[in-house]
Amino acid sequence: MSALFRRWGRGLVIASGLAAGILLIAVSIIHRQTPTRGEDTFQVPTVRVVDAAPLPFVVEARGYGTAQPARTWNATANVPGRVVARHAGLESGTLLAKGTLLLEIDPSRYRLAEAEARAQLASLAAEQAQLKREVENTRRLVALERERLTLAEQELARIQRLANGGSVSRSRLGDERRATLAQRQTVQSLENELALIPARRQRLKAEVERMTTRLDQARRDLEDTRFEAPYDLRLGEVEAERHQYINAGQRLFSAEGIEAAEVVAQVPMDMLRRLLGTQTVRDAEDAGLDIAQRLDFSAIDAEVTLVAGKGARWPARVVRIANGLDPATRTARVVVQVDDPYRQVAPLTRPALVRDMYVQVRLTAKAPTPQIAVPATAVHQGEVYVVDSDQRLVRRPVQVAFEQHDLAVVAQGLEEGDSVIVDDLMPAISGMAIEPQRDEELARRLRRRALGERR
Repeated sequence: MSALFRRWGRGLVIASGLAAGILLIAVSIIHRQTPTRGEDTFQVPTVRVVDAAPLPFVVEARGYGTAQPARTWNATANVPGRVVARHAGLESGTLLAKGTLLLEIDPSRYRLAEAEARAQLASLAAEQAQLKREVENTRRLVALERERLTLAEQELARIQRLANGGSVSRSRLGDERRATLAQRQTVQSLENELALIPARRQRLKAEVERMTTRLDQARRDLEDTRFEAPYDLRLGEVEAERHQYINAGQRLFSAEGIEAAEVVAQVPMDMLRRLLGTQTVRDAEDAGLDIAQRLDFSAIDAEVTLVAGKGARWPARVVRIANGLDPATRTARVVVQVDDPYRQVAPLTRPALVRDMYVQVRLTAKAPTPQIAVPATAVHQGEVYVVDSDQRLVRRPVQVAFEQHDLAVVAQGLEEGDSVIVDDLMPAISGMAIEPQRDEELARRLRRRALGERR
């Protein structure tokens, strides 16, 4: 009996479980929900947009280079001698003012050479004065001797007539002829002396020129014994010491001017081409004149920034474009000059612009016409997403002229007033509904960036 009861109990439990499962399935079928259409659950995305508008644009080019002094001086001895004077501050790195006596070589031998040349010139001057006096005296003697010759010839003529008449002996006539010939010889000798005067004068003139040259050389050698600062400078390596004997051609010290520094910046050609495209080329009579010499560099603003130093910058100006390209990088070499690189020096915030500092050069010029610029991230493989009047997305192909920093300058494809999407949509389907929201702060930032402002 108990076994039968157990079998009926297990059957009842199984039947109850099946009934409960069938009941749950029936309830699920009765209360099931039909699927809704996708259009009913799709949410219109909200995106940031900016209006395309022509903006005043500042074209920029950047390059890197090392600073060098605009003027350098390698002092070399032109004359030999012993160093008799040396400035106490003649050491590497010292700043000295223009006109400071830096070093002097013993000038005694060159002063003696100058004195000797002066004495020789004085002697030649005396000879010239003597020659002048001799010319005057000889001319007077010539005049007197010519008068005596005239009288002698008259006397000879008289004696000749008397001798022809037999009144005077032939010996007397011979004596008179010999006297007349002697007088003629005297006159001829004096005239020969006068004829030689120009040659003597020319010889003295040549001697004077030779001694004048020697005197000039002595003076120049004397000047070469003194080394004075030709401009405000900073000393480099110094190789001369006091009492040291210096040979001609020996290097003494090096120095560099502090009034200006130059940087040869290596600028990519495409950047430089865009920058120079903003300038008006001046007409030149010489058609072969270098195009760089026909540009108005004053219209280009330049600034030099220390790469390793935060905030250290100097105003500069473009002075020339070096000939040719850099053989290693194929970049153009633009030379900028920084005036007074030692002015207002602050050791921590504004150091002096000294030799071999690695710097960045920033060149800017205002574009002649406004440009349409959008964030570079808004350009997707040659397309820009815009919102049409029905607030639908349109994929617009554009032509980007160039990119500058985070801006893309659009040459074709956008019109003034187009609403450009600046967010990155995934997916971006043409015709999809868009909820645009203008980003005024981004628009102001774009305008500042187009004007070249750093912030």
